[in-house]
Parts: sequence; structure tokens; C-alpha cells
Amino acid sequence: MIEILKNKMTPESILTAGFGVEREGLRVTPQGRLALTPHPPIFGDKLKNPYITTDFSESQIELVTPVFYSVDETYDFLEALTDIVIGEIGVNNELFWPYSMPCNIPDDKQIPIASYQGEEGKKAREYREKLMVKYGGKRQLISGIHYNFSFSEELLTTIWKELGIAESFKEFKDRIYLKVLRNFLRYRWLIIYLMGCTPGLHNSYIEECLQCMGDCGNDTYLSPGGTSARNGSCSGYKNEIDLYPDYSSIKDYIKSINEFVERGDISEAKELYAQIRLKPKDYRNVLDSLAEEGIQYLEIRTIDLNVFDKCGIAKIDLEFMNIFMLFLLLEGEEFFETWQQEALINEVTVAERGLEPDLELLDHRHWTLKTAWAEDILEKVAEINKYLNLEQDQCIKEMQSRVRQPETTYAYRLKLLMQENGCLDANLKIAKDYKRQSDADHYRLKGFENWEMSTQVLIKEALTRGIKVIPMDAADNIVRLEKNGRREYVKQATKTSVDNYITPLLMENKVVTKKILQENGLPVPNGEEFFSFVEAKKKLIKYVGRNVVIKPKSTNFGLGISIFDQGGTLDELLKGARIAFEQDNTILIEDYLPGLEYRFLTMGDEVVAVLHRRPANVVGDGVSSIQQLIDKKNQHPYRGDGQTSPLKKIVLDDQSLMYLNKQGLTSQSIPKSNEMIFLRGNSNISTGGDSIDFTQKMHPYFSEIALKAVRAFGAKFCGIDIILEDYCNPDSSFGIIELNFNPMIVMHAYPFEGQERRLGYNILKTIGLVE
Repeated sequence: MIEILKNKMTPESILTAGFGVEREGLRVTPQGRLALTPHPPIFGDKLKNPYITTDFSESQIELVTPVFYSVDETYDFLEALTDIVIGEIGVNNELFWPYSMPCNIPDDKQIPIASYQGEEGKKAREYREKLMVKYGGKRQLISGIHYNFSFSEELLTTIWKELGIAESFKEFKDRIYLKVLRNFLRYRWLIIYLMGCTPGLHNSYIEECLQCMGDCGNDTYLSPGGTSARNGSCSGYKNEIDLYPDYSSIKDYIKSINEFVERGDISEAKELYAQIRLKPKDYRNVLDSLAEEGIQYLEIRTIDLNVFDKCGIAKIDLEFMNIFMLFLLLEGEEFFETWQQEALINEVTVAERGLEPDLELLDHRHWTLKTAWAEDILEKVAEINKYLNLEQDQCIKEMQSRVRQPETTYAYRLKLLMQENGCLDANLKIAKDYKRQSDADHYRLKGFENWEMSTQVLIKEALTRGIKVIPMDAADNIVRLEKNGRREYVKQATKTSVDNYITPLLMENKVVTKKILQENGLPVPNGEEFFSFVEAKKKLIKYVGRNVVIKPKSTNFGLGISIFDQGGTLDELLKGARIAFEQDNTILIEDYLPGLEYRFLTMGDEVVAVLHRRPANVVGDGVSSIQQLIDKKNQHPYRGDGQTSPLKKIVLDDQSLMYLNKQGLTSQSIPKSNEMIFLRGNSNISTGGDSIDFTQKMHPYFSEIALKAVRAFGAKFCGIDIILEDYCNPDSSFGIIELNFNPMIVMHAYPFEGQERRLGYNILKTIGLVE
């Protein structure tokens, strides 16, 4: 089989597979107690949110990634979901417990079982109530990683065709997955050793389990050589008796499961708590679907939460699991009657004593040193990697290091932390560290960093609320959103089906915009239109010394705009005209309106946010030059390229240097302490301006003016720029200087000063995907 892969497939295609991760975790209080509050309502219906739901308890969150075809995509999406959950539960001062074994938990009667809506929800609740009676609530709170894997259709089809076996593709695929499953059961002890991360228990766990470990004080019980209490014989989550399904064929598997149900060992197929599961197409009818449609993928349930990774599993472990699955496919089998019992003995032995030196395991009914056997397996993996040119050396070497140096394993490292600090404090510190990391980077959505920021705001909100997100084109920022059978395509966050095609065309043309606003009785600055630089050169003389604005006729984001709020010489005006003509073949010269500029953001028929955009500026310290102050200000974490960051770094270009020159300044001038120096007249965020939230401060009269302007164009999404002298006084003079058909969202979502606005929700509401 390996020769087929070598000769018929590329290394990249061999490693391409279907990956998915389910990560469970508890919500806890800052003191490490189980949070007894309901599942956060912002996550929506638990049965319908494909990304964030609950497991057994209302306090137990489960994150689910879609299927991806690379490890990087899978990990990044898992990190995005993790950050979302940490942020949302943090609003209620709760933390995401990083450890597989429970925190400080109450008695069973106080553990809240997950509640659901509808008939399906009623069945889900009843099933969990039976589990509570049968296994107890504390054991149900164990959390972990479920690793979902499927070989690519290309790999399976290639092998099937090349082998030329007289069986259907479905039969062949089932046979392949059953072989991989059987081999995983044989070698699962190695994954427990390499990725086990539950060396102990909190003293609120089940008393009989505590007695199997040593009391080391600080609320903690530890197993000296244990790697995974979660997979142990006492502390772990297992069926009441050991069950060994028949994995010879799908037919035999189904027969054995039905026998378990008939005997009363389990109530249904999903109650079989195997280390690895066969997954069907229809999860509601597991056995029938497996029989009719075959095995779709494998679900590995062995892996503990890795407390040393915010996502609960390290990317390097995901990379190793990929090539390990390939090893399981290629490795031969030797059958004997008690092979499953032997595999279970090895599982429990490593879970409870895996860190002991000179530990022996059963290998085909013969005792062998765990370390030597692990080295042998990893050497086989390395040989596969080398022969197929897979370039997975790093993850293999990492696993070899964990075998040769037990002190580098997750279990050993966490054991030391728990010995020193106790179970609660050790894991709470880790949880708080992850919260700080997520909070510091909360405006970035992992896996979507290359998308413009406003689109990230929308995607993040959709994921949070369980609206399915299908990226269509990252370069164009086009995404498809799906909920309850309905589809909506969105470009750049606010270009949607709810706006007419003509609306952006009208707003794009500033001359037409002014005419429509004037027809609706709304004030705009007076101005003149020029169609060539030659024409402008002849007529600009009459604007010398006047406070004016020169701008292109049809641009957005403040491009090509020059503001002369203190008048300008003919040369300066000509330079401003040249800059404007670089952006368009028609320019406007308008009267400069006194006052401050405010951006009103409308969605649907309401103003959802207002902010003042302060022009690019620096504040003096009496020592630093303007250029040095710019460099310091640009170090703010929100500042970047303006596309993948909320604010844009300030750049001293020709326009800003000209603006400084009008003030008698240069880039090397040193402002006085607390003196604010403006670097340009226009206040666009895209040219380095500061965003300052004014939503609650703005007088309602001006919000009505903004809505009147929007209604004149029939727009659903719009950014209205209004110059005001006094935002508190409805009698203040004002003028509308611009309407934007694709308004920037991120500056409201993450302002430089003031309250962050949750505008992803408003977008979803406007396009009808949430109420």
C-alpha cells in the first residue's frame, strides 16, 4: 500500500485529509467553582448552533469546528471559537477551565443538566437525566478533545483502484477505517502517554477515585506516575462493564452493539464510551446509517485537554495525529482472541502509571518495555515520513523527545505545577492567562486575519450566534451566511442584498449626492466642479486665502482630500488639485465648514453608532519631535495597515507635510507638553485619525438628520459625515459633507476612545438573520 502512495500521490495530497476538533470545557467562577449560570443566551439554540453548544451540563461548553482539509485551518478555527467563548463568558466574570478533570464541583443534585428546546431537546434532556442516575454528575463533567479524521477521497480512491480488489468502494472504505480503528485501539496507549494531561484530581471529585491517588495537600490528589486520570480505570468516564464490540466488519459491529443494548449494558449506540468511534452520515440513526452509507469518519476520544495550549490541543499534536493515522493505515495486524483486552490493559496501565521508569506493557501477549516499544513505533512513523517525503520531522522529533525525556510530557509538567500550587490555583492561573491573551487580541479573529476588519466583526458575530459561515473569497471579502435554510451573501460587511444597486452609484458621485441632499432640504457645502487640471489652474485664483476643501468627485476613505481650513496660497491649492486628480478625473472645491466632523452609522432605519473622527494628531511631551511622537503613537496595538487593524498607522505624506507647513511646523518640530498638533485636516480613520465614540452623547436631532439623508437614497447601510459646531445643541449650524455606501464598521466596534459597539449583531439583524 505504501508503494501506491509513493508512486501515485504527492506528499501534499497524502497529508490532505478531513480534520475536525470538538473541544469540551467547563465555565467556572474566578474562584474555580463550577459556574451554575445558564448557557450564555448569545450562543443561541444549543441544538442549532453548529459551533458552540453544550455537552452534558449547562455549565459545560462544547466547541465544534467544521471539517477542514489542513491542520492549520482546523487549529486556527478552533482558536477563533476559543477566543469567542473566553470573551463572551468573561462578560459574566467567568473563565474557561483549561483542565479535563473538573474544577471545584458541587454534589450531583446541584450540577445543572443541559436544557434544550423542542421535541428533540426534550429527548436530549431525558437522555442526560438517565446518564446522571447511571454514572453520576461529577463524572459527566469530565472534558476532553474529540479528534475527527477522514482520509481524503483521493487517497482512498487511489488505493482502491490500484489494488483492484473485487469489492465496492463503500465496502473498501469501511474495511480501511475498521483496520485503522483496530490499530488505534492497539496503540492508543502511546497517544495517552504523549498527550495525557490529567495527573490528578481536585478534592471535590468522587471520593472513591480520590482514594486511588495520593493526597498532596492544596486541594489536590495526584497519581505519582499517572499521565491521564481521565483515561484511568477509576477516575475516567467508562461504561459500567468493559465492552468489546466486534470490529471485524460493519455487520458484525452493528450486531454486537445491538446485543449490548438488548442485554441492558447500554441504552443505545452512543452510550458506548469507546476510545474511538465509527461515525455515520446520519447521527440520529447511527447503526442504520453505518449499514446503508458506510463509515464517514473516525472520532478519537482519547486526548486530554492540553492546559499548555489555549485551544486545548497543540498544533504540533494535530500534525502528529495526521501522520499517526497514516501509520495505523499502513501497519500490519496480528489477531488473537484477547487483543482488545490487552489493549485495554495497556491503556489503563499508561494512564495510571505511564511516567514510571521501566514500565512494561503487553505486546502480543508478551511484556515489553514501554519506552522501547514507543521508540519502535515512532521509528516506523519516521520511516513512513522519510519514504513518502512528508516533511513532518518536527512533530515526530517532538514525540520522540517526550518518550526519551518524560519530564517534557504535559502530564509531568502539570504535575509539578499542581504539586506547588494545587489543582485549582494552577489551572485558574492558566485560565486567567488565556483570558488576558484573548482580551489583548480580541479584535483579531484567528484564521481570518487576512480579511478586512469590518468583515471580521461580522464573521465573529455570526460564529458566536451559530450562523453558519462559508468563506467565499478572502481577497474580495465575500462571505456566505446560512441559517435555517436561508442564505445571504455579504461583501465587506455592509454590501448586501438589502441595498439597491443604484444606491452606491449615487453615493459614489459626490455631485449627485449633494444634489439629492439639497432636494431634500439638507444643508451641504457650496462648491464647484472641475474636469481637468488645466481648468482648475485657471480658476483656482479666486479661492486663494479662502477656507476650502479640495477632493475627488468619486472616492471613498478620504483618499485625495486636501483641507485648507486656514486658507491656502495658489501653489498650495494647485498641489491639492494635483493630489485630487490622482484619484479621479473630476474634482470638487467646496467651502470648508467650521466645527467638528461626526460619522453617523445607520443600519436599517436606525442610527446604531456615532463617533467623532479626530484628524491624525500627536500630543507633545516637550521633548520628542513630531516624527518621534508619530512613531510612539503608531505602537498602539490597534494601529496597523488599517485593513487588518482597527486604526491605521500615521504616515507623514505630502498632504500632512503641507498641513504642518501651514502651521509653521516640520516633522522635526518639538511640540510643547500636552500640545495637540494636527497632521492633516481630514479626519478619516484610513489616514491615521482617532475614533472617539459619541453614540450616547449626540443630540437625537442630528441622528434624525442622518436618517433623513439616508432615506433620500433608500439605503440600508450608510455612513453619514456631518460637520457640527455643537453636538449638544439642535440649533447648531451643520452641514452634510459626505455619504458612504460601504461604511467602515471596525472604527465603531473598536474605537480609540469610548465604548465598543457590537455592530455585527446590527448587520445580521438588518439582513434578517437574527431578530
